[in-house]
Amino acid sequence: MSNFDELAKDWDSDPKRMERARTVADAIRRSIRLSTNMNALEYGCGTGLLSFALQHDLGQITLADTSQGMLDVLREKIASAGVTNMHPLRLDLSTEPLPAERYDLTYSLMTLHHIHDARGLLMKFRDLLTPGGYLLVADLDKEDGSFHTDGSTDVHLGFDRNELQKSVEAMGFRNVRFSTAYEIRKKIGNEEKAFPVFLMVAQKI
Repeated sequence: MSNFDELAKDWDSDPKRMERARTVADAIRRSIRLSTNMNALEYGCGTGLLSFALQHDLGQITLADTSQGMLDVLREKIASAGVTNMHPLRLDLSTEPLPAERYDLTYSLMTLHHIHDARGLLMKFRDLLTPGGYLLVADLDKEDGSFHTDGSTDVHLGFDRNELQKSVEAMGFRNVRFSTAYEIRKKIGNEEKAFPVFLMVAQKI
């Protein structure tokens, strides 16, 4: 993840990333009733754009990432804003044991397609949730491989919504529903392409 360490300092300078985080936060608010009694985990938080957008809607928020560079920027932002309910955590769920804490909701934005064992990560999210807790995943719809123009190859080419729904239902989630939360537009060659970003909401049985 060293590439993300290098990108961290300029991550928030892209207005489209800021807009995407705000728009997905709005989609989350429309999908479930948030409460300041909720204890939340964002995984793959980066510089915390999504959690900052949800900060007033939730109680304590743990922001986990594998990139130290992203977490360093996040810590500076939290200190500068004087925020008291956001807590950075360096955590790699693909190699490390689950934290002891349990959460009322876990959420991620554009993280799952970077995880080699995406199904394994979703099962860990399930194990981290309290009964009745919510899983929220915002990520790319299935795409043709043209999204990552930076040469990234170790990524999933988005996700098929029906396949993802069957997978999480088999893990013990119910009330699974999808919406299109955002659309990323990129210039690929001479044409502009649209890449939809879904929001999946699921509740742990």
